[in-house]
Parts: sequence; structure tokens; C-alpha cells
Amino acid sequence: MNVAAAVCLLVGSTLALSAGVGLMRFRTTLDRMHAGTKPQVLGVLLVLLAMWLHRPSWSYAGPLLLVGISQVITVSVAAYMVARAAYTRQSCEDDTELPSSED
Repeated sequence: MNVAAAVCLLVGSTLALSAGVGLMRFRTTLDRMHAGTKPQVLGVLLVLLAMWLHRPSWSYAGPLLLVGISQVITVSVAAYMVARAAYTRQSCEDDTELPSSED
């Protein structure tokens, strides 16, 4: 169980890190929206699974399940709101990249 927990923790943290890197590297709003939602949610869920695998009991499962469900719901609502705002502003294709230190 500890090996499975360690694998879930490593994969989940790697996915969360890749979401952060994607937010900084991608140029458009919709690309950033996907980078911030898809791997981040799966990463958090894998970290929560690792926490439960480390201490597999029902007393830990309830709060972890509540956190996981809350994460899925709030990220999907936030992604919808970002996409709607970008569509309303007609800025989906805008280059909204942060200025680099080379400029």
C-alpha cells in the first residue's frame, strides 16, 4: 500500500506541477484554462488517493472524498466562468502572455 501511495503522490504532484508550468507557458486564455483544470484536478485527486492509501480507513475517506468532490465541482465552474468571460470579451485568441524578462 505504501508503494501505491508513493506512486500516486509522485504522479499527482507531477501533474499539478505541469499544470502550473502550462499556466505560465501557454499564450491564449483557452489554452491556459485547460492547463489549469485538466491535469490539476487529476493531480489533486491522485494526491488525495495517496493520502487515503497511506491510512486506509473510513474516518479518512469521508473528508478526502468531500475535498475531491469539491475540487471537481469548483474547478469546472471556474473554467466555465473563465471561458464565458473570454468569449464575452472576444479575447479567446488574444496573446495575453506575461512579459518576459528578455524584453
